[in-house]
Formats: sequence, structure tokens, C-alpha cells
Amino acid sequence: MGAAKKGNTVRVHYTGKFETGEVFDTSVNRNPLEFTVGNGQVIKGFDEAIVGMKVGEKKTVNIPFEEAYGPHMDELVFSFSREDLPEDLNPEIGQRLQMVTGDGKRINVTITAISEKDITLDANHPLAGKNLIFEIELVEILN
Repeated sequence: MGAAKKGNTVRVHYTGKFETGEVFDTSVNRNPLEFTVGNGQVIKGFDEAIVGMKVGEKKTVNIPFEEAYGPHMDELVFSFSREDLPEDLNPEIGQRLQMVTGDGKRINVTITAISEKDITLDANHPLAGKNLIFEIELVEILN
């Protein structure tokens, strides 16, 4: 089979790093990531990097935050009264929670600060505002 193109379902191994070299995720020692190129199942920069790759090919791509998880938006950081927390919740900085908005939508948040009265929650994706580096290997083109 030739090079990967939009519409192909592919399997890839990857290692994601920050600009500091710190690894934040990898598929090494796990099953490869499977997705359809161009369907929006992965971040834009990762998706675009696969186009034109051949099975067995490896590459390293630098993905600016605009093509990854977008900018960190201050308006998605807010305080929440500790009185409104479930009684059995023991909040810790870095803890991930799920909230339900007034219109029934579920959002993921991270606790970023804790005071006696409030906790500060961040609804940004944990990788928002970060430039990412991916080492990618195209393992298989399924169709």
C-alpha cells in the first residue's frame, strides 16, 4: 500500500513530549493508536503529519498549540465555593473532576488552587497553550 491519505484508517505509535523533552504520553508498550485520517479524531497537527507517510516510516513533528489543544483561556478558570462540593470530596491540587453545567453539559476541570472557602477550577484542556512534539511511526494502513 502507498502513502497514508485522508480517509485512511491507520495505526500509529507515538510519543508526545513538551518542548522541555518531558514525555506526557506514549503508545509504546501499548496497542498503537487507531484513527481515520482527516476525521478530527486527533489534534489537527497530528492528523496532518500522517498524510504522506508510508508504513514503517518515522518522523518527529513540532505542533504549535494552535494546531493542538488551542490557547489557554483565562475565562475558563473560575472559583467554586467549597460549600458546594460533595461532602465526600477531599479536593487536591491537580485532581481532575467532572462538572455538569446549568444546561446539562458535562465538562472536565482540574483543581489548580485551594483556599479555606474556595477551590479554583480550570476547564481548559491540560495541554492547552502548550507547543507539542510528537515522534510518530506509521505501523499500518488498514484501508
